[in-house]
Amino acid sequence: MVDESSTAPVDGAMPETAKPAVETSPVISSTLDPEDAGTMQKAARQIEFYFADSNLPYDKFMWTLHTKTPDHWVPIATVASFKRMRDFSSLGNEWVARALREHSTQLAVDADGVNVRRTTEVQEPKDQFERSVYAKGFPEENETLQARIEAFFEQYGPTNAVRMRRDMDKKFKSSVFAEFTSHATTVAFLATSPPPAFEGSSLLVMSKEDYCAMKIKEKGLTGKAADTRKSLYSVGRKFDAFREMASGKKPAGKGAAEKEEEKEVFLEFMGSTIPIQRGEDGVGSVNEADIPLVKGATMRFEGVDTEAKVIFNDIKAPLKEKFGRPPFIKHSTGASAGLVGFHKALTEEEIQFVKATVPKLGDREVVWDLAGEDEEKQFQIERAQGAARAALEQAMGSGGRGRGGARGGRGGRGGGGGRGGRDRDGGRGRGGGRGHGGRGGRGGGRGRGGGDRGEGRGSAENGGDDAATGEKRKRAVEPDGGPDVGVRGKGAPPIVASAKKAKVEGNGEAMES
Repeated sequence: MVDESSTAPVDGAMPETAKPAVETSPVISSTLDPEDAGTMQKAARQIEFYFADSNLPYDKFMWTLHTKTPDHWVPIATVASFKRMRDFSSLGNEWVARALREHSTQLAVDADGVNVRRTTEVQEPKDQFERSVYAKGFPEENETLQARIEAFFEQYGPTNAVRMRRDMDKKFKSSVFAEFTSHATTVAFLATSPPPAFEGSSLLVMSKEDYCAMKIKEKGLTGKAADTRKSLYSVGRKFDAFREMASGKKPAGKGAAEKEEEKEVFLEFMGSTIPIQRGEDGVGSVNEADIPLVKGATMRFEGVDTEAKVIFNDIKAPLKEKFGRPPFIKHSTGASAGLVGFHKALTEEEIQFVKATVPKLGDREVVWDLAGEDEEKQFQIERAQGAARAALEQAMGSGGRGRGGARGGRGGRGGGGGRGGRDRDGGRGRGGGRGHGGRGGRGGGRGRGGGDRGEGRGSAENGGDDAATGEKRKRAVEPDGGPDVGVRGKGAPPIVASAKKAKVEGNGEAMES
């Protein structure tokens, strides 16, 4: 996971990812006075933010640094290089050490002034879900928006984090999740009358719990699938040190970051194997020149009721039966048209099948046609880049578990019909199915949720996809994305073993605004 980007907190919390170039820079004058107490407080507060209980155990990069040595010292030079600290870079690391010594009670600096660590043990935060709110209606993003949003929430009380939500292309979705430090502040914020307004514009606000319930209803999820999706919204973390330790995994320690860097990950997309590049911010991407343009693999539907919600499973379920896997669906709320991407070019017979099988969406008849070349090219680039991000994230972070922390994908132990684990939409698919050849090997078989046939593929109860990884052939599914990045239909992501190379195979997914 994605990707929902995190913003700096108003009161000593931390974004989901503290790697360099992830957060948006704070608004600070380009000319800094090294003796100004306010400037030093901002720098100290930002680093406290990185080490806070609300982030440190949920940020894999920071947790690796924290656990790298028994005494938990972290180089000041490293945290000072993070993007939100770059405005202080001209003052030097010695100045940062001084700022911490003089203005932080939560962090300690060593005698040489080169390392920093917490002064207390890490504690697992409680009731984060209940203390969080959803707010929508913010303007387009610019370099000052984050600080303005933080100041806005600070009017109502201290917060642990304010996270700006983003789509798969990292575009701000005009909405945020804000976590207050107390439940009472949360209740008071939601009870504000008239409703809160940001710079004169009214906001849509609700508790995070109500937001999750709304999205679950929109997706048509019930029972176990709804419970699982709510759990995923509640956790909302790609990495959780407490969960890792509870599961018996060894915390990331010395050499973990170096080993991750050595991994080579590939995306198998539309019949091509593409190397995934790891950016400065740790996010995966592929070179657009390497992405194949497969003409005739995308269909466009037109005529949707703009006031109604498109139920993606109305498209996924019948087409999965025909094509062996659910398609990738892109539709923005309120739009009359959308796109459906397949894993190969369609024959004329298959085109007619789609038209005949899904003549309506909701109570409206829709018109189907092949997407234009430019539209299809951009769509396939979006699919590939989204898959690359999720695949690298999974390869670097899960080590045998799905993004939600549940066991995923590795089915068919010893050739039997082992459980593949819960996918993100809640369905427990049989990862390898009734197959042959070790862990989730070839043989495919049928999963409980409807059954993909193929190399180690399982199934999802709600039209998403999960994946199995064999010992010899590291293959997985083109990931969907999750609730934190505004993507529907997410099955369990690829489970990538600790091998030098891992491949991710293109498959079905769906996007929404």
